Amino acid sequence: MALAAGTASRWGAVSGAGGEVAVLGAGMHPWGKWGRGFVAYGVRAARAALADAGVEWRDVGSVVGAGTVRGGYPGYVAGATFARALGWQGARVTSVYAACASGAQAVAAARAQILAGLADVVLVVGADSAPKGFFAPAGGDRPEDPDWLRFRVLGATNPAYFGLFARRRMAVHRETPEDFAQVKVKNAAAGALNPYARYRRPVTAEEVAASPVVADPLRLLDICATSDGAAALVLASMTYARRHGVADPVRIRAVSTVTPGYPRTVLDLPDIATDSVVGASAVPGSFRASIARAAYEEAGIGPDDLHLAEVYDLSTALELEWYEDIGLCGAGEGAKLVREGVTALGGRVPVNTSGGLASFGEAVPAQAIAQVCELTWQLRGAAGARQVAGARAGIAVNQGLFGHGSAVVAVR
Repeated sequence: MALAAGTASRWGAVSGAGGEVAVLGAGMHPWGKWGRGFVAYGVRAARAALADAGVEWRDVGSVVGAGTVRGGYPGYVAGATFARALGWQGARVTSVYAACASGAQAVAAARAQILAGLADVVLVVGADSAPKGFFAPAGGDRPEDPDWLRFRVLGATNPAYFGLFARRRMAVHRETPEDFAQVKVKNAAAGALNPYARYRRPVTAEEVAASPVVADPLRLLDICATSDGAAALVLASMTYARRHGVADPVRIRAVSTVTPGYPRTVLDLPDIATDSVVGASAVPGSFRASIARAAYEEAGIGPDDLHLAEVYDLSTALELEWYEDIGLCGAGEGAKLVREGVTALGGRVPVNTSGGLASFGEAVPAQAIAQVCELTWQLRGAAGARQVAGARAGIAVNQGLFGHGSAVVAVR
């Protein structure tokens, strides 16, 4: 499904060189539970990205921070928080929040500023300090808040809806817990090679099967943890990159932040209702599939052009769905790809070469940025033992709660 560069679509026509920005630097703080505040993590990642880019902090024209709801007021104004921590120098500042899509929204804002001529160099930072255990809604009673409702009225914690999703795949596609376990085995093998990952040892299918049941059929090792961590990028105009001596940088060619189409006719928790189809025809394809489709159309490429992908593996079962959503296979064929080694390191299209959330855990505003860091290192040929040979194009996808799309296409 390759598309011609410059292809027009309902999402705009900025594909090709005119819509590209350079990734000059990528930096991270290792994931884990470190007991510090999110600002310290973000500053370390930002300084690493600046050093990687060879760019001085005073030369940054804009800072875009991906927000965290767990950091109090500084978390809500993350852009200014990071700019202050690095030392005020007059840069523009933007703060964004879109749940797990926050990092992609931050990349989108930075790219738009560069393409609009508002800044030549933009620093993008996301960091989080996560609670112990699973995420819960913010405090207070908010009956108009779907996140509050799904926890308090339905009791649908994140693992609960992960488990329901897995059971649906078992019923519809005849997948098994053994299929899900192989996803963890694959991602743990990659994560063991990543110095930034929280969990850095291989895992066997037997260990997955022996771990405690959390939300049937998913076990503890099928579900990602919550983590502290941070990631940062230095993005620049192509003109600045050339002036900076980087003739062939990794380039972000597309960012998709689309919303669902109306009507939504499949109940997909954590959403707790569907739209009626009495007065409207159902839209083709799923919301997640539309996220990737918009990115492909903007970038002028298709799934056949990918050399790797980073996908949002909140659970092992969800990773299999993403294979289908990004066009690597048809419906119900995700488990077959894993069994055949297609998505493992050394396979035809390795997925989650970083180790994924299975190896990192969730540091919500950082994770979409971390995905782009992995694409950057892979496309540079600098991923060490995780390296995908000849990597020239990759996609990073995830999804923010309640209608935030998140996909980034990077090329070289």
